[in-house]
Amino acid sequence: MSRLDSFIRRMSAQRDCLDYAAGLITDMRGSVLELGLGNGRTFDHLRSLMPGRDIYVFDRHVRAHPDCIPDEEHMIIGDFRETVPAAKAKMASPALLVHCDIGSGDKDLSVLLARELGGSLPTLLAKGAIVVSDQPFNVKSWRPLPLPKGVAEGRYHIYKQM
Repeated sequence: MSRLDSFIRRMSAQRDCLDYAAGLITDMRGSVLELGLGNGRTFDHLRSLMPGRDIYVFDRHVRAHPDCIPDEEHMIIGDFRETVPAAKAKMASPALLVHCDIGSGDKDLSVLLARELGGSLPTLLAKGAIVVSDQPFNVKSWRPLPLPKGVAEGRYHIYKQM
């Protein structure tokens, strides 16, 4: 498979998983977390899916399209390992959805980061919250959910906080 085809499948899987997850929390109140702003495409998609929700975005730096950058109150800049544990004080409500786009291209480092975040992310989430991630997590309080039709196993991961 070409790198272009792989990218398209990854983006389609990401969109399908986020659309599915947003549908699961439609009638619930709470905020959203986006770990990894990148160029802002996913943030833009999340705010179109869930207008009116607080979306807190985390990244090391901001290099997104100007139309796809959250306001200062919702943009949290720094290392995830430091900013995620400290975010609870900043959040208006526990998160019902978190999207973790934390893959770096180095599989070992990405898996290690997921392991480290697995200790702090659950404290930011409401019971029943949905986690959508490009990396696998092993968190006791999270149960894997089935992926949407057409998303290959292992391409993306969805969990529910119990």
